[in-house]
Amino acid sequence: MKKAHESKDIDSIKTALEGINEAWKNASEELYKAQAESAQSAPGAAPKGNAKSDNGKDSSDDVQDVDFEEVK
Repeated sequence: MKKAHESKDIDSIKTALEGINEAWKNASEELYKAQAESAQSAPGAAPKGNAKSDNGKDSSDDVQDVDFEEVK
């Protein structure tokens, strides 16, 4: 990629970018497959973001109303 950039050859830059994009696509697919396999291996585990109770409120929240002063 550096050599293609230094030579200012557009065709070789495009070829290098296509190679990088293909490598990124392959790496992304492998990561996605690994994540899917790990999710399947732990069937009792709840996915992130689904830890809320039936009423839609998370019982672990400790929300308090407080007074504040706006500083300008």
